[in-house]
Amino acid sequence: MANSASGMAVNDECKLKFLELKAKRNHRFIVFKIEEKIQQVVVEKLGSPDESYDAFTSSLPANECRYAVFDFDFTTDENCQKSKIFFIAWAPDTSRVRSKMLYASSKDRFKRELDGIQVELQATDPSEMSLDIVKSRAL
Repeated sequence: MANSASGMAVNDECKLKFLELKAKRNHRFIVFKIEEKIQQVVVEKLGSPDESYDAFTSSLPANECRYAVFDFDFTTDENCQKSKIFFIAWAPDTSRVRSKMLYASSKDRFKRELDGIQVELQATDPSEMSLDIVKSRAL
């Protein structure tokens, strides 16, 4: 259902694909976009499990806002294999002000629909979500 605060509904496919990423690990990442015409958050792109972080970052448009989740695998200092699910709010400086406002006002509600997010990042340019930053936030 649409949220009265932002008027944005969340397409069921968003929750379904997120559960597949979280439980079955059959996606490395998911990019979501707000479809303004239908006032709904929808899945824009799915990354297969073998795709890299670079493939993920290059799938975010240079001048449009997006939400994304990324399943990040890493090894701790104690040599343990772990993974954390990142939520990334991508709002490049070059995107439209209206778009930035829409994504900002809808973010918290959308995030609540995705149960299992462990780390949140906000990025306005690629340097703010570099692999080094992701690694430091995961540990």
